[in-house]
Order: sequence, then C-alpha cells, then structure tokens
Amino acid sequence: MPTRQYKPVTPGRRFMSISTFDDITKGKKPEKSLLQPVKNHGGRNNRGVLTARNHGGGNKRMYRIVDFKRIKDVVGASVVSVEYDPNRSARIALLQYEDGVKTYILAPVGLKVGDPIASGPGADIKPGNALPITNIPVGTQVHNIELAPGRGGQMVRSAGGSAQLMAKEDKYALLRLPSGEMRRVLVTCRATIGQVGNIDHENESWGKAGKSRWKGIRPHVRGVVMNPRDHPHGGGEGKSPVGRKKGPVSKTGVLSLGFKTRRNKSTDKFIVKRRN
Repeated sequence: MPTRQYKPVTPGRRFMSISTFDDITKGKKPEKSLLQPVKNHGGRNNRGVLTARNHGGGNKRMYRIVDFKRIKDVVGASVVSVEYDPNRSARIALLQYEDGVKTYILAPVGLKVGDPIASGPGADIKPGNALPITNIPVGTQVHNIELAPGRGGQMVRSAGGSAQLMAKEDKYALLRLPSGEMRRVLVTCRATIGQVGNIDHENESWGKAGKSRWKGIRPHVRGVVMNPRDHPHGGGEGKSPVGRKKGPVSKTGVLSLGFKTRRNKSTDKFIVKRRN
C-alpha cells in the first residue's frame, strides 16, 4: 500500500512517513481467541544476563497466533478481514473455516475479504493457497516456505517478500530467495502462493529517534567513542580509527564486516549459491 507524508509541523514529523493502511479492513479488532501476551525480555536470557544489546522498552503488544503450517486441507475457508499486526511487517488475514474454526495467515498481495482460501495438494494456484511444492508449477512466486515437512513456514515471511520456484529434480526443488540465494528444499515441503503484502513497507521513514524507542530499540553507541575497557575499538586521542589488524569487532571480540557466522554444516549442502 502507498505511504503518506506528514506535514512538517514539528522537526520529528518533517521526514516521517507511514502506510496509508488502505489494505486494512476498517473497524475490526483482533480475534480474541487468537491473542496471547508477549513478554518483554529486554535482551536478557533466562539468567537475567544481557545477551542482546540495545533491546528494551517499547510499546506493549499482544501476539497474534499465525498459522504457518496450513495443514487444514479438507475444510474450505474464506477471508473475514485483513488486519494490522504489530509483531511483523506483513499484514495478516483472518480466515473462517466452514467448520467454524478461525485462524490468521500472512496476507499476500491481492487477497481481499470474501476470497476463498484452500490448502493441500488439490488447491488452486491462487494467492494465499498453500500446497506441497511438488504440486506448484515452476516459475511461480511463493512465500512462507517450509524447511522440513510439517514444521511450518520459516522462510520468506516479511512484507513484500517472495521466492521463485526455479526447478524441480527428484525429491528436491530449487528456490531463488529474496536475498539472491539459491537453495534446495524438499518437494514435500509446503509453500504459499503469491507475494507477501504491504509492499511499500520499505518506503516508510520513522522520522525521529522516539519511534525506535516505541519499537523497543534502545540507543546504540559506537565503539570508537568508548573507553578501551568498554569496547575493543575504544581509546586513542581525538578521533581515532579502529586500528586492528584483523578488522572491526563486536563488543565481545567477534569479527564483523564479512566474517561468516553460519555454523550449520548439516544444511550447507542445500545451498547451491550463497547470497554474496
């Protein structure tokens, strides 16, 4: 959906832009049966130790339980509403099945209230329908892709995202992900047809530091302006460079800027081409 600019009545409003929310069904509150609370951990683990810096605060919100598995095949459903979700960049659609069950799914581009939705091998190739990859034609745009059958969609779930099904060979399918990575996935895994909605999310501008705080992002301080005891980049007289032979590092000394942190050798064989 397009974005709208604010009138520059304050310095914070001057460059702020938000979605017009035209795609959201007006006057609809979240489905109470599909809500659960979100606990704010402030970047701390189960021992209370800070493990993720610059996290904390933010507006309180409720989590919407989204159905990423899409395994309710026999019963048909229709779209009741398209809603805002504070926990993700994409919109969510409320489905009502013929047996009365309600669920949320990620809302793809082109999905409207009243549209029929189906899942399973016999579903049509229409936005919002979920099928095993073996039943999806080559060249189709998909999202919410499983990495293991029955685990639920894990890849391509953010606003505007879509992967393209490039080929199918034996028990594997080749997908081109939004990052440019080419990856093999079992054809028995499920994917949802279409592109994730809210395409103009990337054009939104927060406009002021306060909006970061609303989202639970605390201020970030550069390492080069700290003391040596607080950061490996710290110290020096005046403005000084990082000055390390191995390059810049994090506060705990882990190399950054090009240093690979992926350590899952068991799935390296499925990546045909890295995103870089």
